[in-house]
Amino acid sequence: MNQTLDKTRPAPRPRPRLLKRSLGWYIAFALCVLLAIGLLIPLYWMIIGSLKVQRIAIAYPPQWIPLTPTLENWQNLFGDKPSFRWMFNSFVVASCIGLGAVTTSVMAGYAFSKKVFPGREILFWAFLLTMMVPRQAFMIPMFILMRNLKWFDTYQAMIVPFLAYPFGIFLMRQYMRSIPDELLQAATVDGASELQLFWHVVVPLSRPAIGAVSIFAFMAGWNDYLWQLVVTNSEKMMTLPVGVSKLAASGVGTTDLGLSMAGATFAFIPMFIIFMVFQNYFIKGITVGSLKG
Repeated sequence: MNQTLDKTRPAPRPRPRLLKRSLGWYIAFALCVLLAIGLLIPLYWMIIGSLKVQRIAIAYPPQWIPLTPTLENWQNLFGDKPSFRWMFNSFVVASCIGLGAVTTSVMAGYAFSKKVFPGREILFWAFLLTMMVPRQAFMIPMFILMRNLKWFDTYQAMIVPFLAYPFGIFLMRQYMRSIPDELLQAATVDGASELQLFWHVVVPLSRPAIGAVSIFAFMAGWNDYLWQLVVTNSEKMMTLPVGVSKLAASGVGTTDLGLSMAGATFAFIPMFIIFMVFQNYFIKGITVGSLKG
């Protein structure tokens, strides 16, 4: 009978192997926590820096916890300067760039991935080559073009040059190549027109990649500084990075660090909200789009 009970008793689990896996998991978790803390330190330093006056902000050794926090920097940021107008300008520019970049990237990605036409590969690689040219090389020709079009100090000058987004075209093309051709052929057999095929089949299946391109383009438009500094002159047309940089310049060769940190924190909030809303599309768009290429 004891032998029968021994046969029906489940086999013991291999404890050493489970212990080894658990130990490895804890080590990986601890490394991830340390890495996350290291990445969050600059963000923490930016936020507490906005609560310090200039004298304490440049003090050494630095104060990791401000002993006398103050809102003076935030009062100066929202004082007699049009900070909310600068944020509105940044939002308009970044949103239009993001919308335009998504539109052109989706259409170009569909053409480069699912359509066959002469010179397709050459044209695609020509688009990618533009990513290797520094933006400074385009500054003078684009500035002359904006001046001839009389777009200087306007929204058009800050938006139109960046409606074509080479990286977005690359990402959409790589993602759309993973869409089965049989699915598109079946929709065509069912009587779908080219526009219906694109709008009702390709676009819904490409939402993760569209979300990723939206975030990348919006971030590029929101954080752009050099071109917006070149094409804007009046205070009311400045974007937030340009306006805060001019506001934080307290003298020749000096910068008000506390005010700069307050402006950076103020500019960070919308970016954080956008990323949190689209983070699932962002992660899936990058990972899935890189599986096939």
